[in-house]
Amino acid sequence: MSGDSEESCRNTAGGVRIVSWNINGIRATRAGIKDVLDSLDADIICLQETKVTRDLLDEPTAIVEGYNSYFSFCRVRSGYSGVSTFCKCRTTPWAAEEGLSGQLTAHKGSIGCYGNTEEFLEEELLSLDQEGRTVITQHRIQTSEGKDETLTVINVYCPRADPEKPERKNYKLRFYRLLQIRAEAILKSGSHVIILGDVNTSHRPLDHCDPTDLEAFEENPGRQWLNQFLVEPKAVQREDSNPVTPSKMGYFLDSFRYFHPTQRNAFTCWCSVSGARKTNYGTRLDYILGNKSLVELQFLDSIIMPEVEGSDHCPVKAFLKCHPLAASKCPPLCTKYLPEFAGKQQKLSQFLVRNDKDLGGKFGENKELPDSQSSTEGTESIFVRKRPSEKVNGNIVKKSKPAVKGGQGSLLGFFKPVVHKPDQSQGQTKSKTCFEQNTPKNPVQQDPEPLSIMSKGTQPQAAFWKSLLKGPPPPPNCKGHGEPCVLRTVKKAGPNCGRQFYTCARPDGHSSNPQARCNFFLWVNKKTGHENAS
Repeated sequence: MSGDSEESCRNTAGGVRIVSWNINGIRATRAGIKDVLDSLDADIICLQETKVTRDLLDEPTAIVEGYNSYFSFCRVRSGYSGVSTFCKCRTTPWAAEEGLSGQLTAHKGSIGCYGNTEEFLEEELLSLDQEGRTVITQHRIQTSEGKDETLTVINVYCPRADPEKPERKNYKLRFYRLLQIRAEAILKSGSHVIILGDVNTSHRPLDHCDPTDLEAFEENPGRQWLNQFLVEPKAVQREDSNPVTPSKMGYFLDSFRYFHPTQRNAFTCWCSVSGARKTNYGTRLDYILGNKSLVELQFLDSIIMPEVEGSDHCPVKAFLKCHPLAASKCPPLCTKYLPEFAGKQQKLSQFLVRNDKDLGGKFGENKELPDSQSSTEGTESIFVRKRPSEKVNGNIVKKSKPAVKGGQGSLLGFFKPVVHKPDQSQGQTKSKTCFEQNTPKNPVQQDPEPLSIMSKGTQPQAAFWKSLLKGPPPPPNCKGHGEPCVLRTVKKAGPNCGRQFYTCARPDGHSSNPQARCNFFLWVNKKTGHENAS
């Protein structure tokens, strides 16, 4: 990016638009990443669940024209978790950092303000940042009152509490705790704070498609954490018609509920397997949270964008009236400074060959290579094995690899007719295929039995194969709609794992919705191939 273009971006007038989206795989987008970013029409775009590790991050994804990017990669699993923040040049951050604990910060340009984390062991702090769930960028803004202030944006992908893994529930709550400590520490330092991303908890019954037991709903530890972390903007009407008592403990506001306190069916996540998005049978897991004074004085609106597809989540967007003050240079965490994208990559040979000491035992320690194949520094050597070749009619032709003994040559070898030729030396009939070199020019061919069957009429063929291969039975019709069911397989670990069952083919939805899936369910009997009701 040239200095002139950066200067023109910094002078661009207008407020700030911020988007958060759980993209469910940054490399799985149908369009290119630039088209996706441009379509969101925002200055700061925070993506969660990118599912890309550093070794798989390609340049078109990392270096996008018009944006500077900041990634956090999962270090314990491939294709898991990960977040990234893309900033337009007009909102280039002044500082950026990966993680919440500071354990991953090894360069200048970090944000600091970690708060009191004495309740955490050092190993636990590192573990909470190892899954690549946080990127923090710090920006400068000019408020509507003309004051220059600091705005810190915390992009998070909070853990999910897997009911089959009890340790993940504690991991999620500890992540929440560390997030709160860090956010409040940055806020107390004088910066405005925005926390946005996939929080993985629906806060109120209003944010869930089907909250069954309200008492158990409120007892959820994740919701209890949100209760004390947030300030209720207004008297939000619950499902039981009792207003929520405003909390005095939290410092942050749920910006969507601040502007839309009673809006129903405002969901951001749906089950893609059951097609629940078609019936809007989902939950609100994605938030843009801001400190109270920022939301009240600088936010214009906060919306949900269910029309944007491509993931099991939809984006959420906030509009601010403050103006950005861009930094003149990207902070060190910027992806363009990574060696693989900054033109500082070392020799390719270092990634593809072994050292001489590793090859000495195989090729002989005392053998010297020609000058063209030896390293002048004596540290590395490149060995190139050429395929043997020979001259045919004056042309050099590479020899093909010899066929493996006993290996299959061609599938046609199983269907070619057999040629019978008397063997004079043994007095017996010797069989040779038509591929052998000494096959007669006009051999007498005898069609094998399968070929004679193929030459007969098509009707007997169809009857024969249908009697032999009956295929699976047709699916039953569901009782709710009288429509063919869909066959599914249990993937959850347990005694029924691997079993198949029939269920209504319609998308999941509320029981009061006639267009949604009915409660038809039927197990499949593996032995007979027929259905058995459970």
